[in-house]
Amino acid sequence: MAALDNVKLKDVLADVASGSLQLPDFQRNWKWDDDRIRAIIATVTLDYPLGVVMTLQTGGATRFRSRTLTGARPDGDPAADLLLLDGQQRLTSLFQALWLDAPVETADARGKPIQRWYYVDIAKAVGPSADRDEAIVSVPADKVLRTDFNRTVVLDLRTTEAECAAGLFPLHFVFDAQRVNEWKKAYIKADEDRNWDLWGQFDEAVLQQVRAFQVPMIRLGASTSMDAVCAVFERVNTGGVPLNVFELLTATYAGDRDYVEQNGDYYQLPEVWREIKQALASKYPVFGRLESGLENGLSSIDFLQAIALVRTWERKQAGAGATVSCKRRDLLDLPLADFVRLAPKLADAFAWVGDFLERQCIVRPADLPYKTQLVPLAAVRAILDTATDSLGAQEKIEQWYWCGVLGEMYGGSTETRFTKDVEQLVPWIAQDEKAPETVTEAFFFNDRLDTLTTRNSAAYKGIYALLIKQGAVDWHYTDAPLSPGRLDEYSVDVRQIFPRTWFRRGDSHGLPTSSIVNKTPLSYRAAMDMTGAPSSYLSTMIAASDMRPEWFDDVLSTHLIDPDALRENDYERFYRDRSKQLQELVHSAMGKRTMLRDLPEGDVR
Repeated sequence: MAALDNVKLKDVLADVASGSLQLPDFQRNWKWDDDRIRAIIATVTLDYPLGVVMTLQTGGATRFRSRTLTGARPDGDPAADLLLLDGQQRLTSLFQALWLDAPVETADARGKPIQRWYYVDIAKAVGPSADRDEAIVSVPADKVLRTDFNRTVVLDLRTTEAECAAGLFPLHFVFDAQRVNEWKKAYIKADEDRNWDLWGQFDEAVLQQVRAFQVPMIRLGASTSMDAVCAVFERVNTGGVPLNVFELLTATYAGDRDYVEQNGDYYQLPEVWREIKQALASKYPVFGRLESGLENGLSSIDFLQAIALVRTWERKQAGAGATVSCKRRDLLDLPLADFVRLAPKLADAFAWVGDFLERQCIVRPADLPYKTQLVPLAAVRAILDTATDSLGAQEKIEQWYWCGVLGEMYGGSTETRFTKDVEQLVPWIAQDEKAPETVTEAFFFNDRLDTLTTRNSAAYKGIYALLIKQGAVDWHYTDAPLSPGRLDEYSVDVRQIFPRTWFRRGDSHGLPTSSIVNKTPLSYRAAMDMTGAPSSYLSTMIAASDMRPEWFDDVLSTHLIDPDALRENDYERFYRDRSKQLQELVHSAMGKRTMLRDLPEGDVR
């Protein structure tokens, strides 16, 4: 249940100071710039609507670790009564500017960090309300305003007398009646004839408005579910970054009192994930580059989804759940005890996936066809454990993997496919039941080869990896087939066989010139020699290799290339022959025939 109250701003800020009102730990730190802080102070002094703030009562089933708003330093470590879901920027700005006896940590218009005190110009404040924004003044932390590259002092407010002389009232003690009265006496004493009347108008137009200002506050009951908290938070924070499930779980796991009682400290999910990801990515670069951040490549959400798939599969087997699933709700409902139990198992499973990918000659992030396909694969490994290590199981998993890649089955919505693959792969491997839909429904139409031109396609990356896997030998480093460990060492990438420059003189016969058919994995050193007509650069390469020409033909053949077509610069013959060989490569990996689009439905060759 939710309730709407109007609470005096003074009471709200007092609750912030005491720690009664805190932030759930999933809230990010936000900092408003100087202009926005001055604008919201003007809003309060005019008694204009501030907007509703939303809070959650503590003590319910959904427990979050909490922290104070920026600047609040309550005594001890008080437990929060309310958690602020919406209004952090507004209340933090007002708390720092109107309550703290310290300069506000903010930023200028360019985002540069600055510290500011806030004042109100008394003379301007009693004028038209339209001028109120101009009446709110901010000055540096030392209370000295300078111009001309800090060489000329235009305002010095380091003493009460100087503030009074300038007619600038310091807003940071607006709620401290004793200090307001002391300042008022000094102000009137400075110019009794003029300032007495001005103060009366200022007190009525500004100070009384601030003292009486009310904040509309929605209080969500302590029984509000995690899913509801998440939904509410995202609806009211549309201007910010979408709330991450991982951040929510971080806060709830840290707020698990049972864990704290048993272990003496709260559960630090980010640190657990950091250790897991660093261990995986250090050994298997395909999971992401650590220098680019923990969420590069395999992400915390991928890991949580794999855990949710295993947990819901276990629940289904035990009759406690209806479906295997890893939707957002499943992640939010993931108990800490289950995460603690399953995280090591999934870490091991992803390490197994890393080894599996290496066997497929996929070892670099840019070469990974689908990151999403690794989630159900890790879940299946965690469920079946060593049962996936038998020769028969490996063959099935490879077929499923390549059907997913070459059939481009993971290109759209994936959560439903995750579920089906886990539910169907496990019995197919363990009990030899019928093959998963990812296998039975995957097809590769032959003319798809013509349109595979960039890494944006999973099938493009897949064929590139399969060429390496089936034994492609580099055209410069000819001593052994390319291996996963040599790809970075040799700077192997997709290289164009008939170079772009050749097509200015040579005839493509209307065939595609930049598709995967005219590309193959080769080292940077080999690519340096590949200029002009193939017949020309092949002569250079053969001479450099110290090989007989027929031996170099064998090297070319490892790329599924007709050597004669290349030597004769016959692009049409080359293209049609290689298309057929690539089709057979795809057919073999998928364990099924390729299909032609122009065949009648159901006719398969």
